[in-house]
Amino acid sequence: MLPGMGQVVLQQDRFVAYLALEAWAVLEFANQRTEARRQQSRYRGLARDVARSLYGPTPPVGSWAYYESLEHYVESGVFDRIPGGEVDPDIDIATYNGAMWLLARQTFWTDPTVPPLSTTASYRYAMNFYLDRAVRSEYRWSWRNAQLEQDLYVRTIRRSNTSFREARRALGLVIANHLLSSVDAFVTLRVEGLAGGDMTRGFALRGSLPLP
Repeated sequence: MLPGMGQVVLQQDRFVAYLALEAWAVLEFANQRTEARRQQSRYRGLARDVARSLYGPTPPVGSWAYYESLEHYVESGVFDRIPGGEVDPDIDIATYNGAMWLLARQTFWTDPTVPPLSTTASYRYAMNFYLDRAVRSEYRWSWRNAQLEQDLYVRTIRRSNTSFREARRALGLVIANHLLSSVDAFVTLRVEGLAGGDMTRGFALRGSLPLP
């Protein structure tokens, strides 16, 4: 349950190292996790107040992939160019939706510049690809005329990612410390048991030399 307790029972001084490492790793995990969530709240706020402010007062919270897309595209583009009837994808490849429609055409059409009949399987596959990945109207964004804010957004989201990675490393260190402490105590018990030594004396090894 607590690294170093096996060493305490075995009266080994190295329990101090296990406990110290545990304390540092837990504090590091908590600090990095808190910082990551603070930066996450900050970049979501930037997206809401700047890039998404023109498309609704209370936009819904997006997934991680959605916020990552805001790093790389100035605009999401429109979901449906011509309202009514079938969906007409965005064709501006500088926008996120336009890039998704281009990727869909390149993936499923023989020639991405020549649309097949809408009744063919290749057209349906491309459209389904677009519908699965394109940004809907409620998630639309634009960094137009807000380049400084987008640059700040990119830096903030990267700081959040870095802190999340450091938190995962600290958590991995906690787990490794638990395992190492347990294995250390177990090996010591096995060695002492095989040697028949006093369990309070640390390691005790016995051997014999063959005589002619």
